[in-house]
Amino acid sequence: MDNVVDYVDMGQRIMQLRKKLKLTQKELAGRVGVSMSFLGLIERGERKASLETIVSIANELGVGLNYLFAASLKNVSSEMKPELTLNQRKHLSNLLDEMKLSLDGWQEG
Repeated sequence: MDNVVDYVDMGQRIMQLRKKLKLTQKELAGRVGVSMSFLGLIERGERKASLETIVSIANELGVGLNYLFAASLKNVSSEMKPELTLNQRKHLSNLLDEMKLSLDGWQEG
């Protein structure tokens, strides 16, 4: 049976998100609890990480596993956009609350 997980694509997605979040390999590795060199190997698709490590990476990057495994899953677009991070969701929720209050005040006025 061929490998069902595209580790190269997953590693590229991890690296792209890490850079987008302006995190160094050292910072992400520290947060995840792996060495910087091991994270580099994961990003290049040269080493397989445990599921626990992949979940930890996904949590730190604020994405779901479906995004990291998109190239390996059937019927899932490889162009999937990452989900909003927890901080982004909170910020969006606050903005929506402020807009609602403004609209409520505008309707009353």
